[in-house]
Formats: sequence, structure tokens, C-alpha cells
Amino acid sequence: MIDPLVAKIEANPKYHELRRKRNSFGWMLTIIMMVVYYGYIALIAFNKPFLAQPIGAGVTTMGVPIGMGVIVFTIVITGIYVRRANSEFDRLTAEILKEASK
Repeated sequence: MIDPLVAKIEANPKYHELRRKRNSFGWMLTIIMMVVYYGYIALIAFNKPFLAQPIGAGVTTMGVPIGMGVIVFTIVITGIYVRRANSEFDRLTAEILKEASK
């Protein structure tokens, strides 16, 4: 037995738009993150001499800032998702709920 409110929401075209947009955006960010992360892992596995190059005269190697870049990139794309979720996705959700509660 389906709740009438759930049926109204599922029948709303904005609900399908929200699902499509949210899923495609989430998958796009997931693929980008996987390319960045597994690209770094591939560098570790297949090009250790590149990552072992020292930066300047110090003991820090190229691997350290690149690894930190992967971490910063993760934070940045999380922020991008949260920003879009708080604006576009939340707006669509509010519209859907408003229309369904009529």
C-alpha cells in the first residue's frame, strides 16, 4: 500500500528531474574523484621515480604535495556538491513538497 503523499511526489515531473539531476551530478563527481585518486595510486605504482624527486634542496618529494592535492581536491568537490545541494536540489525538493501537500 502506497501512501497518497508518496504517490503524489512520485507522479510529480519535478521529482523525476531532481532524481535525474542529483544522480547524474553525483556520478560525475564520483568518476572525477576516482580518476584523481586512482591516478595518484597509479603514479605510486608505476612511476615511483617521478614521485621521489626532491623539491628544491629539501627532503620533501613530489609525492607529498600531489598527495595533499588529492586530499584538498576531495574537500573541494565535497563543497561543490554541498553548494549545489543546498541551492538547486533543496529548492526543487521544497517545490515538490509544496505541490504534493496541496
